[in-house]
Amino acid sequence: MDTLIYLMPLIMFGVLALVLFSGYPVAFILGGVALLFAVLGDWAGVFRLDQIQLIPLRIYGGTMASLVLVAIPMFTFMGTMLEKSGVAADLLEALQVLLRRVPGGLALSVTLMGTIMAATTGIIGASVVMMTLMALPVMMKANYSIPLATGTIAASGTLGILIPPSIMLVIMSDLLSVPVGTVFIAAVLPGLMLAVLYTVYIFLLCRWKPHLAPPMPDDIGPSTRAELWKMIFRSFLPPILLITAVLGSIFAGLATPTEASGVGAAGSVVLAAFNRRLTWETFKDVCYRSSLTGAMLFGIFVGATAFSFVFKATGGEHLIVEFIQNSSAGPWSILFVLMAMVFALGFFFDWIEITLIVLPIFAPIVALLDFGGHVGAWPGISEPIVIWFLILVAVNLQTSFLTPPFGFALFYLKGVAPPEVKIQMIYKGIIPFVMLQVLGLILCVIFPHIVLWLPSFVLGE
Repeated sequence: MDTLIYLMPLIMFGVLALVLFSGYPVAFILGGVALLFAVLGDWAGVFRLDQIQLIPLRIYGGTMASLVLVAIPMFTFMGTMLEKSGVAADLLEALQVLLRRVPGGLALSVTLMGTIMAATTGIIGASVVMMTLMALPVMMKANYSIPLATGTIAASGTLGILIPPSIMLVIMSDLLSVPVGTVFIAAVLPGLMLAVLYTVYIFLLCRWKPHLAPPMPDDIGPSTRAELWKMIFRSFLPPILLITAVLGSIFAGLATPTEASGVGAAGSVVLAAFNRRLTWETFKDVCYRSSLTGAMLFGIFVGATAFSFVFKATGGEHLIVEFIQNSSAGPWSILFVLMAMVFALGFFFDWIEITLIVLPIFAPIVALLDFGGHVGAWPGISEPIVIWFLILVAVNLQTSFLTPPFGFALFYLKGVAPPEVKIQMIYKGIIPFVMLQVLGLILCVIFPHIVLWLPSFVLGE
């Protein structure tokens, strides 16, 4: 019995993992499991039920009082407005025309589109659905390989959780109490590295096997140079300028991420008006969808706060730290185990569950790790190992959207794809992109400069 009481936090985590498969809303699962083990902890003498009254104080005094999290609804609004107003569709059309003579031009334009949209929103479902509806029929009409087309769309659509401004990075920064601006800057090069890996793979594959991606006809797009320049100034440059304004203001120190999110939301409204697509129905729909997404996320925050409080109060954090201290494993072995756990969890859970449940548990472990001179000290970065680890987890979580059986990007894609697109084709298409994501993770582990050089350059004196 004493052993069961000692291991109660681990049992709590196991019960949560099982109940998550029920399909019940995650926020209620987190809160329900927390309440169940609060009662069991009171019965076992390791938790007092009157401690539950501290949970609302942690929610309203911590999560709800965090100014950083204000950026979430603003960035959500920005991405949704760009999608609903047709700005994103115009951008994809412009990219397709500009890259029509390059091998795999359509697939490359989707990759670039995913990269640009990633810098406007972290809503993966919206990005994948939008690009599937806009690009997949065009690629199929051009006789593209369906696995290549679906793999490109799914992988490019998931870049939004890594390339800033990212909702996931905002949440992870808040959980680990590190500056979100530093994390945003640290994520830029790893995110762009993944986009480059996708681009190089698609280009070389289409150069080697051109039948997988036949070139687009020359009569597609503007017929004169004047019309081409008009398309560039109308459809390509405005979104780029908006992204530059949002990210540039953060990197230059002119605005906090929260302030920049307001700039982005306002800028998306201006772009919609510039394209004469800002209607009351569009604005109302964007506000509704943004509110729904924000409510869902903050509901999960409430449940996760309750879960983490009960987990720690019943001795979970002490149990994990004690296990690490008593084990003979070195920091590299521990890091490998943690990364393997995140990768494995990605087969079954969404990034929200993994981030809000696992990251607070891993945080005390990371604080104990010493990688010596591999990471080292960096000017302008107070906790380089924590920043490095956070980005490693973020890169790792890219795979959670693509790995079956619960790769959510695959579900989004299949849900709106034509009937002839089978799930087996989608699975076949994402395999090389998952391998590229793992390669990107390995590169970030071996070369911490990929993560830490840019924030040190921008923030260092």
